[in-house]
Amino acid sequence: MPGIKILSPQLANQIAAGEVVERPASVLKELVENSLDAGATRIDIDVEQGGVKLIKIRDDGHGIPEHQLALALSRHATSKIDNLDDLEAVATLGFRGEALASIASVSRLTLTSNSGDSSGWKAVSEGRDMAVELQPAAHPQGTSVEVRDLFFNTPARRKFLRTEATEYNRIDDSIKKLALSRMEVSFSLRHNQRAQLNLRPANSQAEQEKRVADICGPAFMKEALYVDNDRTGIRLWGWMGLPTFSRSQTDLQHFFVNGRAIRDKVVSHAVRQAYQDVLYHGRHPAFVLFLEIEPADVDVNVHPTKHEVRFRDSRSIHGFVYSTLNRALSQDRPQDHLQSAGAALQSNQDAEQLAAQSSIQFPSGQGPAEQHSHSNKSAGDIFGAQPSYSGDRYGVNTPMAAYQGLYATEMPSEQGDIPPMGFAIAQLRGIYILAENAQGLIIVDMHAAHERIIYERMKTAFDDQGLVSQPLLVPESLAVSQREADMAEQSGEVFAQLGFVVERAANESIIVRQIPAILRGSEVEALLRDVISDLIEHGTSERIRHHINEILSTMACHGSVRANRKLTVPEMNGLLRDMEETERSGQCNHGRPTWSQLTLDELDKLFLRGR
Repeated sequence: MPGIKILSPQLANQIAAGEVVERPASVLKELVENSLDAGATRIDIDVEQGGVKLIKIRDDGHGIPEHQLALALSRHATSKIDNLDDLEAVATLGFRGEALASIASVSRLTLTSNSGDSSGWKAVSEGRDMAVELQPAAHPQGTSVEVRDLFFNTPARRKFLRTEATEYNRIDDSIKKLALSRMEVSFSLRHNQRAQLNLRPANSQAEQEKRVADICGPAFMKEALYVDNDRTGIRLWGWMGLPTFSRSQTDLQHFFVNGRAIRDKVVSHAVRQAYQDVLYHGRHPAFVLFLEIEPADVDVNVHPTKHEVRFRDSRSIHGFVYSTLNRALSQDRPQDHLQSAGAALQSNQDAEQLAAQSSIQFPSGQGPAEQHSHSNKSAGDIFGAQPSYSGDRYGVNTPMAAYQGLYATEMPSEQGDIPPMGFAIAQLRGIYILAENAQGLIIVDMHAAHERIIYERMKTAFDDQGLVSQPLLVPESLAVSQREADMAEQSGEVFAQLGFVVERAANESIIVRQIPAILRGSEVEALLRDVISDLIEHGTSERIRHHINEILSTMACHGSVRANRKLTVPEMNGLLRDMEETERSGQCNHGRPTWSQLTLDELDKLFLRGR
């Protein structure tokens, strides 16, 4: 082997470029992040031939003084950190001081800037000997960077680039992610002299929602919940797609930490757990979420491209993200997606007409408001009350006919209010309930809705009664690693809360003495191994609860009303009222929607009324 020697600056820069300059999109990302760190409020981008021929970024940031232009193209040169304390609490997107030098080593780069104290200066570097040439140049305050002929001096790397369309699509994705991260900054994008994107600053929530819709599509915003939760030193806000807007891929998942787009196992696990009770297996949620945290509580210096971070207290972050999203999903009810019922019936005469259409008799001598109140207080069946526990533990086999009459007199109040899900008017093919509300027509999949109602009541009853443990006739011994045995021993209280009795038997062995009675017949060994793995990786696990929920879900599916079951009008109205009160009632246990609304305007369009 040849003797040890120090690499030339050009070769060292090209090796560094291999870490951060993978393709045109990564060049653009580094340059735009520099503009954002410079306080830019407007960023204009021009690219040609998918970014291979030209990438030009122009911003209105604070600019670079003349005497620092050449230094800006040097390796390990940055204005963003100065000492170790700065590195432990990074508040900027860039901080390594390698991007410009690495890009200049594999392209023809021109850096033009004006810091406000001159007419502007230009620095030119052509990637060979890394020499920098300075000359005056007219430029308003801010900075422009031109990157031409990317990889012109490293043809082997240029061969790995894809087609122009593919490289441009990656640029488009990168810019959209950056535009989501900084709503207050305007962005424009042109490709081959054709305008592709023009986003104005978005400061209000309405403007932000418009930007999200422009980037992620209006269908996402139509099916998204807004969340905003904070506690001391941490805040999570943004938009999470409803379970019915699930995706086959993870292509619409955007998570930002202090304005930095990241991929993180802790966050991904928390999001999956929040959605696991409302999504089909194999489907993925969509979201645009922003986590704001003290810079000292997150380490961004763990990956060359800065896509990954490490949290100081990952367990706390996991719990905060999970609880925020899970609570938002559980509190989502049909009425949250319906327009205000304030435009309800004009008079009691209108209410009586609706009652006649719904085959509901308006009782004499008793006001409709009192009847509605009475119906909500009725108990004893799976609708409108807690499940019974005698014989059928969860009440899933209680016949719906037993509920007939409880809602027979339910009517709009004298003020003309109509419940969000309206009143039943018919049943279609033994599958769908048709109801009239203030906005028009409601269509309900009765099996899917009933399944969710039963499932949520079973979970509540299960939690109220607690977990019943069952001793194993023959305790089960599991061979595990020492690390797994240590975790099992440390987590004895966690297992006890879940209905398990797990003891350490030896250095690399544990014994299971009791399991939850409801898990009888399950693959307990595989389940426990996965739980221990979760505890080691994330500090928490929901696998046991998830497995219990799967069993309850199956029971609820078999116990819910089946297709072709003829329901009475009171039974249908009972189902509608319970949908309004039940958590997650917008979708069944498998993620299918349970109801849909057709407004009068939509119905009029179907029949060309008003033309």
